[in-house]
Amino acid sequence: MLKDVLKQFIVTEIEKLQKNQQKGGIVEIYKEEKDYIERHQIIDDNLRETFTFKEKKPITRFDDAYIERGIKETEEVIDTETSSFLTRPVKYLKEHMDEFIYIETKWLELIGVDAISLEVDDVFKTYDALLGLKLQKKHEKVIRNYLIKESVCKDVSFDLIYNQKDGMWDLNVSLECLQGFIEEITLGEAMCIIYRFLFKLVETVEEEKMSTR
Repeated sequence: MLKDVLKQFIVTEIEKLQKNQQKGGIVEIYKEEKDYIERHQIIDDNLRETFTFKEKKPITRFDDAYIERGIKETEEVIDTETSSFLTRPVKYLKEHMDEFIYIETKWLELIGVDAISLEVDDVFKTYDALLGLKLQKKHEKVIRNYLIKESVCKDVSFDLIYNQKDGMWDLNVSLECLQGFIEEITLGEAMCIIYRFLFKLVETVEEEKMSTR
């Protein structure tokens, strides 16, 4: 559960500060995780008074990401890239429609996503994010309701199929239907939007699961 993972993350960061003999200090964390911690009150009052939680720049989340460029038709790897590649405009995908961008990072693992591939659909010319989502099949209704509710598009903006073999959902989302997406942003900014969208999805499923216990 997100609650357990984030609590362990905070404990680990505090232990690092205490090793350096700091009674107090700044714990750097991203907005999504910081807001979650505050909403669910997973940090006790003593720690809140002792440590300050500072938001990190969203784009730095992908500094250590593993990035590949590949050919869509064959899935052949063209090259690996550093995080600086994500400073390119998202229009890169339309300018290289035969390519996809494959991204892995520990932060995606946190929310139960194996990796994300970005590409432009050959037929509809939409910007798409393709990923595997490690949520149980029984949560289908909650997942679909969230995807419909959070989409800014009137038409269906996603494909959702449960992969019985891998035990996860295959999800394809049109980026144009995500809040805040415009064609002028960078690939990294698009990834921040996708992460925020998926983080809230996982939190919504978790809250629903807790409420039915």
